[in-house]
Amino acid sequence: MPGRVSRTVVITGASGGIGRATARRLAARGDRLVLLARGEAGLTAAADEVNRAGGTALAIPVDVADADEVAAAAARAEDELGPIDVWINNAFTSVFAPFTRVDPAEFRRVTEVTYLGYAYGTRAALDRMVPRDRGTIVQVGSALAYRGIPLQSAYCGAKHAIQGFTEALRCELLHDHSRVRVTMVQMPAVNTPQFGWVRSRLPRHAQPVPPIFQPEVAARAIEYAADHPRRREYWVGGSTVATLLANAVAPALLDRYLAHTGYAAQQTGEPHDPHDPGNLWKPADQEVDHGAHGDFDRRAHRRTAQLWASQHHGLLALGAVAVAGAAAAVGRSLRGS
Repeated sequence: MPGRVSRTVVITGASGGIGRATARRLAARGDRLVLLARGEAGLTAAADEVNRAGGTALAIPVDVADADEVAAAAARAEDELGPIDVWINNAFTSVFAPFTRVDPAEFRRVTEVTYLGYAYGTRAALDRMVPRDRGTIVQVGSALAYRGIPLQSAYCGAKHAIQGFTEALRCELLHDHSRVRVTMVQMPAVNTPQFGWVRSRLPRHAQPVPPIFQPEVAARAIEYAADHPRRREYWVGGSTVATLLANAVAPALLDRYLAHTGYAAQQTGEPHDPHDPGNLWKPADQEVDHGAHGDFDRRAHRRTAQLWASQHHGLLALGAVAVAGAAAAVGRSLRGS
């Protein structure tokens, strides 16, 4: 992109879904992308796409649950592509099942990947950014960082933990007058391959809770957050806004609503083998690339007006003030006539 300085950007979970879509988008602007994930087939395909789109790709197989692997990948990234400008934490895994049917080892694995993976990635980034006093960390979150739903206790717990961890870190950076920025992007339900490879004990095929959005919507939000990290967080999708507001106003009512609807809303009508191991312990894209999209293209939205609103809340606020002022002036005029 003319006039734009390319950056070195690390993306975890880059082989599929939101990470893959984000890599494609940033590649188009000429960024140097460090792609971290477990699945080698997915990583290879993602790197090929980045290079064809005009970016530079460095694909490194990494399990983000291993702090040493993450630190080594960060060191290699800087050795080969230069100082890291942006670190995007996105990797996760999950188990779809009632809490009492999730084995302790499975719960620990979800927590290690989905929460500790973010902590390890953030630490690797800060170890390099803080001494330079510059850099941006983007935490890819979820509406579930604020509102837990049934059948995803480990994942919801991890997303809540990321939220609290990020708030604590932000305070520390502010205390130190650091120019390193950290922001969080809270996502809606997204059409990613995870619902085809997630570990699930449900009788029917797992699905994201509608409305569903394409991963490119998430990628646009992440790109914007990386460019504008002074905002502490962004909410993507009207469903995210509605969920977070409802939870703030009437959480007990939302408990009952989700108890009634949450099981059916997370399953299609298609049968599922509850003994399928999914990708919890081994990557599903080790030998086969699954790309960015899942099985719900026909139902997924490609855009959301709310994303623009989230990115331009200042303009909306000014517009609201202007409308209110105009209404007041009209009222005064009518009263005086």
